[in-house]
Amino acid sequence: MGEKEMKSVGRKMSILMGVTLSFFLSLTGSVTSGHFVLPNWIFSFLLSTAVSLVIGFIVPMGKVGQIICRRLGARPDEIMARVVKSLVSDLIYTPLITFLMVYYAYRIALSHGAKNISLLPMYLSSLMVCFIVGFVLIFILEPVYMNLLMKKTKSPGAD
Repeated sequence: MGEKEMKSVGRKMSILMGVTLSFFLSLTGSVTSGHFVLPNWIFSFLLSTAVSLVIGFIVPMGKVGQIICRRLGARPDEIMARVVKSLVSDLIYTPLITFLMVYYAYRIALSHGAKNISLLPMYLSSLMVCFIVGFVLIFILEPVYMNLLMKKTKSPGAD
């Protein structure tokens, strides 16, 4: 597979993972807050999708993961490489996406008259949950999406 096809796969992977993470992280945050409101969730989902797409197009997640795996001595076919790549992606995406969603929820709560709420504790508790959810999603879905994209990208008669 040529460089052009690999870039195309990388872009598609960024879109799939970004939308998937945004969907589930915004849903997780909304549900665990105890105040699920559909319009707020939709806005949170759209906001986090926009941010995750920007991150995905700026940060070459595959290359970053490969470099870190090489430095740690994890071979691409080892489970440790998947763990490392998932952790790297999670560390890049989840803190910012979670912060934006929590900040949005915080501003809504303040606008509805909430008192005695603090952004940092809201963020840290949400980050813990979203970090775990994000890691599991990335660990499970990244290879699934990659296989689907590679099959779709293969040229006819290449088998």
